[in-house]
Amino acid sequence: MADIFDEDLFLKGLEQRKNTLGAEYVEKNLAAADDFTRPFQEAMTAWCWGFGWGDDVIDAKTRSMMNLSMIGALGKMHEWEIHCKGAINNGVSPEEIRAIIHVIGIYCGVPQALECFRVARKVLGHT
Repeated sequence: MADIFDEDLFLKGLEQRKNTLGAEYVEKNLAAADDFTRPFQEAMTAWCWGFGWGDDVIDAKTRSMMNLSMIGALGKMHEWEIHCKGAINNGVSPEEIRAIIHVIGIYCGVPQALECFRVARKVLGHT
């Protein structure tokens, strides 16, 4: 692990990342990291998941709903799919996902909402 990161924060982040995205997915990504990408994988795990998700101020379900909103607004559909699966793991219902997409449509436009619906249908098995 890179020297600039707190190992405890990395380990806390690793646990949260696995809880949300699934251990198999996370371990596959970490195993695929090479010398070029590993520092970023470690930083992302420590910062996003250890620091950003590592406290109890906001529960994991709410954080997942926030992530779906922000990632959907950014139009990062590969990440949105991953976090849609994670949101389900954190207890977000299909109805809540639909409501989030409605808000994305209002603030980010109908085309972006349609993209989110397309991915959500795939994740939810409604293809």
